[in-house]
Amino acid sequence: MKHFARISVLVAASAMAVLTGCASTAQQESAGQYIDDTTITTRVKTAIYQDPMLKSAEINVETFKGRVQLSGFVSTRPSIERAGVVAKGIKGVTAVSNDLRLK
Repeated sequence: MKHFARISVLVAASAMAVLTGCASTAQQESAGQYIDDTTITTRVKTAIYQDPMLKSAEINVETFKGRVQLSGFVSTRPSIERAGVVAKGIKGVTAVSNDLRLK
């Protein structure tokens, strides 16, 4: 009986360790969140590239827990604003930090 109790405790401790390892924290994403953010980043980059006003390869996009950060350079002030609008229009985006600069 003691052997069963020890194995039960070991299994429970292992399960807790595994589940804790998959959880997200303020600084880390879970695997599912990482995949979602990668999808959002790809959609934002595609939308920016397809927008006739932008089409800039100099706009960098990073996503963390649905929050998109735009950085890089564009030619005009309206382009800065347009990139923010395009990013906000993507499904899954919760906030946009627009750090674009003029060339």
